[in-house]
Amino acid sequence: MSGHNKFSKIKHLKAKNDAQKSKAFGKYVRLITVESKKAKGNLSSPGLAAAIEKARKENMPNDTIDRAVKKGATDNSAAMEMHLYEAYGPGGIAILIEALTDNKNKAAQEIKHILALHEIELASQGSASWAFAKTHEGWEPTSTMPIEDADIEKLSQIVEELENNDEVQAVFTNAE
Repeated sequence: MSGHNKFSKIKHLKAKNDAQKSKAFGKYVRLITVESKKAKGNLSSPGLAAAIEKARKENMPNDTIDRAVKKGATDNSAAMEMHLYEAYGPGGIAILIEALTDNKNKAAQEIKHILALHEIELASQGSASWAFAKTHEGWEPTSTMPIEDADIEKLSQIVEELENNDEVQAVFTNAE
C-alpha cells in the first residue's frame, strides 16, 4: 500500500490549500495594483486602503502587499479596469459580477461562456443592479428573493465557476 501514509495525505492537502491561496492572492495583487495606480501609491487613499484591508483579512503577507503597491505606483503597462456585468440566474435571482481586466472583450466572453453553460445570458446594464446598493464592501442587496433548494444548488455552482475565473473579482446575488 505505497503512497497511503500520513505524509502523502498532508502533502496533497497542503497542495490543494496552497493552490486556493495562490488564486485568492493573485486576485488581491491585481486589485491592489489597480488601486495603487489610481492613488499614485498613496496608502491613505480610501480605495487602496480598502483593497489592502481585504488582502490582510485573507492573511496575505505584507511584503506581497508592498510589492503590489510599488508595482501599481511605477507600472506603465495596460490599464486594468473594473467592469460590472449583470445577469438573472435560476429562480429569477439577480447576479452582479465584478471583473477586473485589461481586456473588456475577453472578460465579457469568458463570463458569457460560463453563464451559457448554465443556460443564462448577460443582462443589459442596469437591469439587475437596481436590486443592489453600492457600499464600501461591494454590493448589498436591497431586496432579496426566496429560491427553492434545487435553484440554490444551481446558483452556488454558477457562483463557484465564476469566482474560479481569474478576471472575476466578486459575485453578488440577491438570494435569501
